[in-house]
Amino acid sequence: MADQITTLEELGAVAGVETAVEELEAPREPVRDELGRSYATGKRKDAVSRVWIKPGSGKVVVNGKEMKAYFARPVLQMILRQPFTVAGVEDQFDVYATVKGGGLSGQAGAVKHGISKALQLYDPSLRGALKAAGFLTRDSRVVERKKFGRRKARRSFQFSKR
Repeated sequence: MADQITTLEELGAVAGVETAVEELEAPREPVRDELGRSYATGKRKDAVSRVWIKPGSGKVVVNGKEMKAYFARPVLQMILRQPFTVAGVEDQFDVYATVKGGGLSGQAGAVKHGISKALQLYDPSLRGALKAAGFLTRDSRVVERKKFGRRKARRSFQFSKR
């Protein structure tokens, strides 16, 4: 089977079409603004966060407060640090985030999602580690809506025989 097509260039030459192999294999470029920051939005449940990251000392500010003041529970602080530990860039970036909606747990997940997306935009080489850990995927689980004729989303009213 020596006449078998093995590369995209040969396929283009055989089909008589110019192929854009360079476009298919183009490496990702860093996305930064004029101040050297990367921006991303993160979402989780009903919470939406806007996150800016820039090189710094590892300071995290959420809604104008330090991370330890806004997210008092250590578990929520750990959630915010996860993208940095997975990517291996602890204490190398400053984070400024605003977050609205939902509760504290959803807001922590939204900020984590935003940090992960902003990190991969700032340095595309970190994308593999963040994607393998599942931090770039938006967690689509949200609260189910209440249906009419029900007490909650699925809970029925209490049945009474008499």
